[in-house]
Amino acid sequence: MMEVVKDPGSDQDQFFIDLVNEYQGMLLHMCYVYLRDQEMAKDAVQETFLKAYRGLNTFRGESNVKTWLIQIAINTCKSMQRSAWLRHTDLRIAPEDLPQTVMITQEEDMDVMCDIMQLPPKLKEVIMLYYWQDMNVSEIAQSLGIAQSTVSRRLKHARDKLHDVLDRRYKDGRSQE
Repeated sequence: MMEVVKDPGSDQDQFFIDLVNEYQGMLLHMCYVYLRDQEMAKDAVQETFLKAYRGLNTFRGESNVKTWLIQIAINTCKSMQRSAWLRHTDLRIAPEDLPQTVMITQEEDMDVMCDIMQLPPKLKEVIMLYYWQDMNVSEIAQSLGIAQSTVSRRLKHARDKLHDVLDRRYKDGRSQE
């Protein structure tokens, strides 16, 4: 975990470069999941780092840097989703359009990824943060600004929905054999 350097004589710029190097890929993946467009995800990551750089001196250290960056990225993505252009854009994601780092090659895993992408946004975001960003319930709650119990409920609800979808798919596939 990286710590923000508070010493006025320290090299904040080098710290920020290290921050970008460490978290850029993770944020790009997360923003792509939110926005479903590679170029918009890149823009969101760039905007996230600009906001973080501007706010680096005001970072209070109440959360770790990763959680802070994720919170900025989520808010940036949500702002972009509310934009007029995006409201008129088809937001369905084609699995083959996933970035190479996200691409899943096995057919069964691809089906699960598609099912996750179809979840309501609030459920999808907790699943993505928990399983793909390896965040715990506390970190997710902090990033999203919600209670830990809410995160736990959303995770359970998302898992239940995915279980139902997979159960139906298995039963349908089995009945066709």
